[in-house]
Amino acid sequence: MTRAPEYQQTRPGSRVPAEVWVLVAASFVIALGYGVVAPALPEFARSFDVGIAAASAVVSAFAIMRLAFAPATGPIVRRLGERSGYMAGVLVVAVSTLAVAFAHSYWQLLLFRGLGGVGSVLFTVSSMGLMIRVAPVDIRGRISGVYSSSFVLGSISGPLLGGALVGFGLRVPFVVYAVALVVAVAVVFLALRHSQLARPEPVVAAAALTVRVALRDSAYRAAVVTALVFGWVYAMRVSLVPLFFATVLHQPDAIAGYALATYALGDVIAMFPAGRASDRFGRKPFLIAGMLVLAAGTVALALSGSVLVAFVTTAISGLGTGMVSPNLQAVLADVLYGHGRSGSALSTYQMAQDAGTITGPLVAGAIAQGLGFSWAFGVTAVLAVLAAVVWLPARESLRRAVPDA
Repeated sequence: MTRAPEYQQTRPGSRVPAEVWVLVAASFVIALGYGVVAPALPEFARSFDVGIAAASAVVSAFAIMRLAFAPATGPIVRRLGERSGYMAGVLVVAVSTLAVAFAHSYWQLLLFRGLGGVGSVLFTVSSMGLMIRVAPVDIRGRISGVYSSSFVLGSISGPLLGGALVGFGLRVPFVVYAVALVVAVAVVFLALRHSQLARPEPVVAAAALTVRVALRDSAYRAAVVTALVFGWVYAMRVSLVPLFFATVLHQPDAIAGYALATYALGDVIAMFPAGRASDRFGRKPFLIAGMLVLAAGTVALALSGSVLVAFVTTAISGLGTGMVSPNLQAVLADVLYGHGRSGSALSTYQMAQDAGTITGPLVAGAIAQGLGFSWAFGVTAVLAVLAAVVWLPARESLRRAVPDA
């Protein structure tokens, strides 16, 4: 009986498969659309005569539903397959977004937006499974860098387009996003209908990797811890950095927006080269260095007293994020390849990141309000250092083993 390989066979000089470019394009469209609705969502909620806290709850509902539905995602992906799960998830987000556009009350808006989180976690976990199946081992980091970059670029471009669409009405961005998602599903369906991803995975002796078994792997454990911290850091920056620029540095909202764009720019600049280099030098060096750079940039931001220094430190933090993001995905692919549809292990990783995304702004925001921004940024930096330390005893996941016969 042929045993499933723990690692994909190395093919030196592998080219990026066509399926990857299809998924990258779809990722860009999805992220672009998410950015399109971001400027409109809080104001749309306020149009129903609710307060700031209630408007913020609409934003949180999406992330909370992602976290709540994540445990069910693994079994669904195993049953449907990654490709069908991906398309189903995107369609759920499309339908819920279109429903948001026609919401007639705050509670309808809250419900429909929350349902979008269900589809979001489904296609997120499915997309990770697809990338694991299709990415050749010798360029896995490179592919992770390209895929991560597409999402960040879409996130940067989306608010610009969304700001323009809001001028036509607060409901218009949601309709545009829903249509874009349907187009993305159609492209994925048509482009991949004859690919290997449309066929069932071959039945092999190796069972899907359960969470319990995956947690025995030091690389997987470190990845889950880092995902939790990474979600905290990313969400904290989006929520607190604009307030820091406005409250401490006394800058207008536009400058705070430029600061977030600078962070994203540093992120994109580092992603592709870090992912590509990790295919040669391993994942650990970039994960450790990236978290330390992120910690240093966060501390420096807390101590900055000028706008120029704050922008520089924000860009440095973005570089750290860009070193970490593609390599986290590459580690997952290294660990889970050859174990069938390990949806539960993938969804557990995603749950950790979503938990950080939810708790980061809440806890760091409370610290900033009670003790000041320096304490909030300092705690975040300590968490980033701890995530780097976790990787020191963890194994290097990059291997180039030929499958056993």
